[in-house]
Amino acid sequence: MPETAEPVSEIRARWAWVEPSVWTDRMLEALERGINGVEESKWFCLIDKVFNLANLMSAWLKTADKNGAAGVDHVTVKGYSKQLESNLSRVRDQLAAGRYHPSRIRRTYIPKLSGGELRPLGIPIVQDRLVGTAVRHVIEPIFEHTFAESSYGFRPKRGCKDALRHVFNLLKEGKNYVVDADLRQCFDRIPHEMLMERVKERIADKKVLELIRRFLKQEILDDGAVRAPENDGTPQGATLSPLLCNIYLNPLDHLMAEEGFDMVRYADDLVIVCRNQEEAVRALGVLKQWVEENGLELHPEKTRIADMTIKRAHFDFLGYRFYRSSKGKLTRFPAPKSEKRLRDKLKKLSRRANGKSMEEIIRSCNRVLVGWYAYFKHSHRWAFHELDSWLRMRLRSINRKRRKGKGRGRGLDHIRWPNAYFANLGLFSMHTTRGEATSPR
Repeated sequence: MPETAEPVSEIRARWAWVEPSVWTDRMLEALERGINGVEESKWFCLIDKVFNLANLMSAWLKTADKNGAAGVDHVTVKGYSKQLESNLSRVRDQLAAGRYHPSRIRRTYIPKLSGGELRPLGIPIVQDRLVGTAVRHVIEPIFEHTFAESSYGFRPKRGCKDALRHVFNLLKEGKNYVVDADLRQCFDRIPHEMLMERVKERIADKKVLELIRRFLKQEILDDGAVRAPENDGTPQGATLSPLLCNIYLNPLDHLMAEEGFDMVRYADDLVIVCRNQEEAVRALGVLKQWVEENGLELHPEKTRIADMTIKRAHFDFLGYRFYRSSKGKLTRFPAPKSEKRLRDKLKKLSRRANGKSMEEIIRSCNRVLVGWYAYFKHSHRWAFHELDSWLRMRLRSINRKRRKGKGRGRGLDHIRWPNAYFANLGLFSMHTTRGEATSPR
């Protein structure tokens, strides 16, 4: 190693998240410095890393930790673990011989935040999730090395809060024109051949490429009917789908940066924060052209330019609403869809005909409230006041019914069961917690 070369320990520290049974120090050096001095190198001979038993075991531990639902074979994580050694051995042999074929995906539907519409979700079998994770261990660092700084979705050491912070900082810099874009059914529309061409830019192992293609071509079991694999789409819920989406959209990230636009993307959700109206119009034009040329589509009703210089202007991103108040102050709130989702969950836990004790009801509500607050705690304090009051009203309604009263909690119920009553029972108050977090010590 040249004397001026960076110590291997520092390279390893930057890549501490990679699977150690796959990525040796020598491989990480090659990743950062290029193979034989070629920075954008292709990687050969990777399938042996995929079927390495240590990698398969690590992939299994991550799959078991998530404990997802069973797929079309009805085998649960617990069921698969009963013969784990023989299962891993069989998978290893199939992968080594290039004979591994993923099973059908069980499709289910979950409601979107907007209500009415349903979002398709694919549930692979446990073994396919294991193999997908093993493949991701091998190929993710290769592509992560090429990903743009503006991309935050499903990437190591990055997340929603980083993306939200980036957007808020851009707005505080005075960039007040926001292209609020929606890629319509992005995961379902990604063309397979164009995606595979982007994978081939860095991966040259034919067995790995064929395995990825087989995952893209999985049949789908939808309400008892088998759907043949199509020529586009990567199922939401499949282990490799988020990474493949990032690989496909990576050229867009770099294009927008080269054009001088501040785009922030989280998977298929993105905004472009601009200095003025003209820049925003130009950014939207570049985005539309790229999207059309790459087989995708912008949602015509959900894509717009928000002028954040106007009082009460807003746009939503990753569950938050960025809002310009009537006094011109920029702030953040949970988006109405996010609030609705929270209320829907709490309604199920706080029905008036609930037969559980008040303490147990509060414990159930707290589990939802604490997690929701952890994500939205950067909202303005008063975003939580109404939600807290609404939930206490529902809890008073339960006590009112138990006293043979009718209707919602109101009137003297506030005296019978004041806020302190619920606080003493341990009810988590988001408004109070937010106030304590911002008050001087």
